[in-house]
This record gives sequence, C-alpha cells and structure tokens, in this order.
Amino acid sequence: MEKIIEIKNLSFEYEIGVKTIDNISFRIEKGSYTTILGHNGSGKSTIAKLLMGLLEKKSGDIIVGGMTLTEETLADVRGQIGIVFQNPDNQFIGATVRDDIAFGLENTCVEPTLMDDIINEYAQKVNMLEFLDHEPTKLSGGQKQRVAIAGILAMSPSIIILDEATSMLDPKGRHEINALVHQLNKDRDITILSITHDIEEAALSDYVILLSDGHVIDSGKPEEVLMKQEEIESLSLDVPFAYKISKGLQQQGIKINQYIDREKLVRELCQYNLKK
Repeated sequence: MEKIIEIKNLSFEYEIGVKTIDNISFRIEKGSYTTILGHNGSGKSTIAKLLMGLLEKKSGDIIVGGMTLTEETLADVRGQIGIVFQNPDNQFIGATVRDDIAFGLENTCVEPTLMDDIINEYAQKVNMLEFLDHEPTKLSGGQKQRVAIAGILAMSPSIIILDEATSMLDPKGRHEINALVHQLNKDRDITILSITHDIEEAALSDYVILLSDGHVIDSGKPEEVLMKQEEIESLSLDVPFAYKISKGLQQQGIKINQYIDREKLVRELCQYNLKK
C-alpha cells in the first residue's frame, strides 16, 4: 500500500538533553486507521504536534503526502491534515455551530456563496444539522466532538489526527465518535491517526504503534501487539477486556479462541452456546 506519513529517525526535546521523542521511525499507510498507543507521558501527543509543525523537531524527517516538512512546505503539509484535540472547547471560535464550521472555510478562502451547502453537508454527516444555530459550549461532550470533526471535514483533509479525542467522553459518547470516525475511514478513504491510551479503541484499528518513553517498542496488527500481555501490562496499560474474558474461559476448560474484539468474542460465545 501507498504510505502517506513517514517518520525517519525523529527526535525532539522540550528540555535540552532530555529526549521526549528518541530516534523513532514508522510509516502510516494511506487510507488506514492507525493508533499510536501509550501511557500518559509516553510522547504520543508530542508526535501529533510535530506532524502539524506546532513543535520543531531536533533531528530526523517528517514526510507527509510525499513532502518533507520544512518551513517552506509547512502550509502545504498542514493543508493535508485536520486535528481534533482532547478538549473540543479549545477549538471553538464561532458563537454558533454554523459559525464554527464556517471558520475553517473562511481561512481557506472558500467562496461565501458555496459555504452554506458545505456547512449543511458536513453537519448532516455528523448528525448535527439541527444544531447549526446552537451555541457550541452548551452541547454535550459527544456533540462538541461531532462539531469539531465537522469543522475538520469541511476543509477536506486527507488525514485526520485524533489526539485523545474521546478521553473526556462518557462510554456512549466515546462509542458514537469511534463509530463515526470508522465510518469516515471506510466510506471516504480518509487516513485516521488516533493518539490514545485507550486499548479498547486501539483494538479496533488496522495497525498499532506502541510507544513508551519516546521509543517505539512494538508495532503491528492489533491482534499481534495487544495480546502480548506482559508487554502491555509493563507499560501500565490494560489488556483488552475481550482478551481477558476469552483467556479466562480457556483457563476454565472452555475451548474458545482468544480475541481482542468484543463483537467477535460475542459471536463465538453465541456459536458455542448453540452447540451445547
């Protein structure tokens, strides 16, 4: 597959001599849903800021869409990426949802006569069309993240970075946002990069990059990385719930495969029950 992001020997320091990101390399395939998973302080959010050019690297290369990130290419690289932060309140500019979605369009010089149709289109995609005249600050957490995503989508990025975008939501809001983003990834071929410490979210992605103290310590498909129980627990992360259940059932003598995906586990349990 074609790579859309490539990181080569990247290092970064907030404090001289103390590397927050230490000579890491990885690549992200176009159209994939990739998760960078790590504990708090692992450096994962720093990577998001480096990709956006919000921080300046110490060494190495950041290549996005075939362009190496430099001062000269900064605007072009940022034009490919939309980022949704942990707290959507930090992204709101307008007095209404409509104004907020329009803000990015105005910055990219979209013709005013075209704006209403674009705003309506993306508000509808995130199920927020009826809230266009509402104040963003009075919405629920899940609704706020939907507005933030609509504002990003309206700018037509090829890459969306979710920087702990669901960590402040309740389980229902988290499920809604994850379902929405997966649908966008599937239907529109948008590359998704999720920065998270939520291992259940990582289990649903195409590819996982495991980060600890600024180092990539493992990477691969979720079923390869997240089933390494000792490695996961050594990073103060918890193994997926479905894996715990399926492993526990095996230890009780119930013959069942080990899963990290809850839906697959439920299906096999149903099949097992029918065979009894």
